[in-house]
Amino acid sequence: MESTSLAELAEDAAALVPERGRAVLGLAGPPGAGKSTLAGSLVAALGEVAAYVPLDGFHLSNAQLDRLGLRSRKGSEPSFDALGYAALLARLLAAAGREEVYVPDFDRSLDEPVAARHRVAADVRLVVTEGNYLALDAPGWRQARALIDQLWYVDAPEELRDARLVARHRRHGRSSAEARAWVDSNDRPNALLVAASRGRCDRVVLTGSPATGAAGESHPYPSPETFP
Repeated sequence: MESTSLAELAEDAAALVPERGRAVLGLAGPPGAGKSTLAGSLVAALGEVAAYVPLDGFHLSNAQLDRLGLRSRKGSEPSFDALGYAALLARLLAAAGREEVYVPDFDRSLDEPVAARHRVAADVRLVVTEGNYLALDAPGWRQARALIDQLWYVDAPEELRDARLVARHRRHGRSSAEARAWVDSNDRPNALLVAASRGRCDRVVLTGSPATGAAGESHPYPSPETFP
């Protein structure tokens, strides 16, 4: 795995910004790896030239999960609208320099996707998008991967990812036992599927170490020390 600082990662992301048009940087990786925090940190470092687009806006609603019998596997690969996500990436590329695009997100307090939480301005030249399954060799995900100029696999030590996930589920109302059960029955199988796609990424970036603790997920990466 690659050892680097946020400043170096931001420089590498900046190098992807085209003189004309728009490029897409993707961050794939297992649950709890720190993808969304890294994406937000990169966008903050790059300023108005970049915008954040999360895959999580393409979670199926609870009503659809209930219809499909997937509520207990929420967050698994079939619980996302992969083709809808690929269509958004295509629209974002076509809209460069022409029009703004509104982007959905997932609201953890509602436990539902929400429309138009994010906005990609017409003059944005780098889209930073993140999600577990961006490197999967499967329908929908292949179409999305073809639209991503560079895809980084973001990872963290398993014990740190585990601690982050348990803390996340506790913050959103699960008991300790419920959080532990959800990580073991859902997040861990999802992580194994994602790990099998790592070879389709352009580089691997390690975020955090056991010493940094679980709190690293909920705060921007403030210093090079976050990337050991």
